[in-house]
Amino acid sequence: MPHPASRTSSPSVAVIGGGPAGLMAAEQLAANGVHVDLYDAMPSVGRKFLLAGKGGMNLTHGESFDAFVARYGKRAMYVAPMLQDFGADALRSWAKELGIDTFIGSSGRVFPTDMKAAPLLRAWLKRLRDSGVQFHMRHRWLGWNDQQDQHALRFATPDGSIEVRADAAILALGGGSWARLGSDGAWLPLLIERGIDSAPLRPANCGFDVNWSEHFRERFAGQPLKAVTASCVDGDGIAHKRQGECVITDSGIEGGLIYALSAFLRDRIEADGSATLTLDMAPGKAAERVTAEVSHPRGARSMASHLQSKVGIAGVKAGLLREMVAKEDYADTQKLAAAIKSLPLTLTAPRPLDEAISSAGGVRFEALDQSLMSHKLPGIFCAGEMLDWEAPTGGYLLTACFASGRTAGLGALNWLRTQTGLPTPDRDPTALS
Repeated sequence: MPHPASRTSSPSVAVIGGGPAGLMAAEQLAANGVHVDLYDAMPSVGRKFLLAGKGGMNLTHGESFDAFVARYGKRAMYVAPMLQDFGADALRSWAKELGIDTFIGSSGRVFPTDMKAAPLLRAWLKRLRDSGVQFHMRHRWLGWNDQQDQHALRFATPDGSIEVRADAAILALGGGSWARLGSDGAWLPLLIERGIDSAPLRPANCGFDVNWSEHFRERFAGQPLKAVTASCVDGDGIAHKRQGECVITDSGIEGGLIYALSAFLRDRIEADGSATLTLDMAPGKAAERVTAEVSHPRGARSMASHLQSKVGIAGVKAGLLREMVAKEDYADTQKLAAAIKSLPLTLTAPRPLDEAISSAGGVRFEALDQSLMSHKLPGIFCAGEMLDWEAPTGGYLLTACFASGRTAGLGALNWLRTQTGLPTPDRDPTALS
């Protein structure tokens, strides 16, 4: 029997991937009279979205547009037009239409008032179903048919392999992290085989390996390292600095502070074999003051007690000094003070891709037009984390996924008009749904 996507007289689009990018693309199309079938390999959609919101749904960020766009680094020029059409304010307005109010936290991050992802997803899915979007779960995309017809899509289902024909397709298959939630990067060789220029997937917002001693690992793994400033120098010689906290792990170091610098650190490791992360463990005190306090006579007190009382160095910070500073330098107050203000850690490797919060690499923007349609395969659009961009945590990842899904959805809509005679609707298709 023909698949549902082939049993409609109106133009049909297959959206492959049920994360924010795929769902947003489906919304744009369905709202403009296009028949949409959405396929996902998992039993339900939005699984990574729900897990990301488990500790508080950080939807976007409230900083200025220029600062926001700069978070996308070398790919900012490609992401900026999408964010101009659907940025943080538009995303908040869209959520409010779904009945979800938001607020800006003290850090500038934007959250739903109830801090949860599930109510937003439920309201969104209801709207999509009401608009006619058909959902097909446990459908794993296998590429195209043997004739390599981009309108003939193959899927593995619980009932066997099927072939689906669609007038256009939007690929929103996620990156390569959190494979258990569906983002396994299995699509990459399928696109490369068809000549779509793509970069290898790499970990982003990830932790790093450090060769800790067994003593330090056993004593401090799992402990937070708070109130520190971390810095590194990128391949162009530009210094990057962030203040915050991170966590010592059994294998190395991770956490928000490290994620913010992870792109620079990863690239240095790829280029040089290792990277240096420098920690200031007394960021509220000038180097001269730290030197004076460490050099102050300590009498009968141990150095550990002296550092705690004078500089506030205790616990894991004291352990790091013992771990990284040579014994003879530890007894030298000048060198010890310098280490407190500038302690170098050698990072040997990023943690594996599947452990990363997100991934870099994917379909290069140069392989796509401004509507995110493939130059090689007309009618095939790409969106979300499978595009070659990366951003730190803080709402930037989600916002670009939403925005790129909207761009791809509207791009497919406009392309269908030129190919199938789809009429122009009364409403402006670029307006928010």
